This record gives sequence, C-alpha cells and structure tokens, in this order.
Amino acid sequence: MASDPEKRIQELHLTLPPAPKPVAVYKTAVKYGNLLFISGHGPLKADKSMITGRLGKDMTLEQGKEAAKQVGLAILATVKDTLGSLNKVKRLIKTFGMVNCTDDFLDQPKVINGFSELMKDVFGEEAGVGARSAVGHNSLPGNIAVEIECIFEVE
Repeated sequence: MASDPEKRIQELHLTLPPAPKPVAVYKTAVKYGNLLFISGHGPLKADKSMITGRLGKDMTLEQGKEAAKQVGLAILATVKDTLGSLNKVKRLIKTFGMVNCTDDFLDQPKVINGFSELMKDVFGEEAGVGARSAVGHNSLPGNIAVEIECIFEVE
C-alpha cells in the first residue's frame, strides 16, 4: 500500500468534498469485522452539487471519467469520516460502478477508470486495485452521471 494515503491526498492536490449524508433509509458506510461496505455514492462536488447527465448524450467520455473520479473523492470522504483516517484502509477489495448512459454507449469500463485510477494513486498499485464491475444504466437517481459502491478491507 502507499505508505501514507493521507499524505498522498495532499501530494496529489486533491480536495475531498464533505462526507455525504444518506438521502433515504440507509447508511453511507457499514463496518463489519475488517470490511467496510460503502453504499452507492454519486459525483458529489465540494459545493455539495452533483455532476449530472448521460454519457453518450449530455457528456463526453472524459467528462464521465472525471465524474467517476469525483465519486471516488466522495467515497474517500466517507471512508475518512467513518474510520477517522484513510491510513486505516488495507486495500480496496471490490468496486461496482454504474454509468448513466445511452443504449449505444459502450465505454462504461473507461468511465469507471476515473475511480479506479484515483484509488490506485491514493492507495498504491497493490492495495488500490481490486475486483471490479462497470455497467451501464438507462438512468440513475437524480440523473447523476455515475454511481459507485465498493468494499474495503480495513484495520
């Protein structure tokens, strides 16, 4: 793992948004033993707005990839809020990425790379890269561009 994920955030000049709050009846994160299950997060920006739109219609691949990176920042904010420090993460185990897209959009994996590359940059090649799925949806809540849920192994 990267020696210090908290330090990597600073070195990469990243800004975490405020940890999102549930918008329905669920918890944003649940710790069970040494696993941290993260509920589906959207691309929450620092100003608390969301990145919205459909890939293949309103957004380019690069904009979608940027939205997935923003989801990653929101997830990191939740992890930090839940554990107190990103340094308690041992590794990313599983990612499930959902892309709001048209029927003919075929680059969902490239969009979710925005999230996966961020996790690799923050936690390192071994600990930051886990199993992953990337799927398209005809809509997501509030027309958000990307939604991602994941599981971390933690201390």
